[in-house]
Amino acid sequence: MSAAEALPDGFPVGARFTVVGGAGAVGRLFAERLCGSGAEVTVVDLAPVAPPGTCPGIRYLQGDLGAVDERLAHELARADAVVLAVPELIAYESAGKLCELLGPRTLLVDTLSVKGPLVEAVRAAAPTRELVGLNPMFAPALGFEGRPVAAVGLNSGARSRQLLALVGRWGGRVVPVAAEAHDSLAAATQALPHAAVLALGLALPALGIDIVELASVAPPPFTTMLALLARISSGNPEVYWDIQWANPQAGQARTALADGLRTLSELVRNDDGAGFAEAQQRLRGYLGSELDRYTAHCAQLFTVRESTSTAHVPTGGNTDD
Repeated sequence: MSAAEALPDGFPVGARFTVVGGAGAVGRLFAERLCGSGAEVTVVDLAPVAPPGTCPGIRYLQGDLGAVDERLAHELARADAVVLAVPELIAYESAGKLCELLGPRTLLVDTLSVKGPLVEAVRAAAPTRELVGLNPMFAPALGFEGRPVAAVGLNSGARSRQLLALVGRWGGRVVPVAAEAHDSLAAATQALPHAAVLALGLALPALGIDIVELASVAPPPFTTMLALLARISSGNPEVYWDIQWANPQAGQARTALADGLRTLSELVRNDDGAGFAEAQQRLRGYLGSELDRYTAHCAQLFTVRESTSTAHVPTGGNTDD
C-alpha cells in the first residue's frame, strides 16, 4: 500500500509522525500501525536500541522529553504529528516546553488514560494548539480491531479528524468524549475494576488458604477474577499506578467501591435477606437494556473458560486495560 493510498487527506504524503515513548506497548502499537499506513515514523525513547521485531521502516532516536537535546528538538520541530505515549506526569510536566518546540501546524496526540490535566496544560501553554487525546480501552497486544478508542479533542481541525479516520481504518471504534466525561468514564471502567481486583488480591492472603487449593475448587467467577489478578499483577506497575493516581476522579470511584462493600456487609450483619433482594433488583434496573446482553456474555465467557480450563494460558505482559 502506498503512502498516497493509506494516509488521509489532512496529512501530506509521507507525513512525519514522531512517537515519544514508542518502545513501550502503547507507543509501539501506534508506531507500527502508522508505519504500515505509509507514514514516516520516528520513535523516540529512553531505551538505547529499538525492541526486537520493530517495523523495519521506523527510525529510532534515543532521547529524553525531560532533557531535550538538539537532535530531539529538530525531530519534534519537523514532525507533522507528535504522539505522546509516556507516563502521565512526564506528559503534564513537558507540555509547555513541547508546545514551544512544535511547528505551528503540528498535531499533538496523547495516549494518556487521564485527559483533563494535559488538556488544561496545553490550553495554557498554546491556546490554539490542535490536540487529540486517544485512549485505547484495551491491552495493546490485542490490537485495534473492533475495540473502543476514546477520543478527546482540543481545537479540532482537519488533522485531528483525519487521524481519527485513520484509527477507524485500523479497525478501532472511535468514541468521541469531552475531557471531563472521559476521566469520569475512565475512573468507572478502569480505576474502579482494577481497584476491585487488586483488593481481592490483597485480601486473599489474609484467609490463609494456599492458592493451589483455591484454584482446584474455583468456580468460574473466581477463576475469572484470578485471571484478572494475574494479568494486572504481571503488568507494568507504572501503567496501573497511573490509572489510580493520575485520575482525580479515581478516589471517588474507590470510595464508592468501599461504600458498596460496607452496604453488603450491613445487609448480612442485619440478616436482611429482603434488603439483599431489593439490592439485586436495583442492580438489574441499573443494567436496564444491557442486562440480557451481559448475561449472555457472561455465559459465553464461562463456557469458553470451561473449554480451556485444562490448557496452559500464559499471563502477564504490559497492558492498560
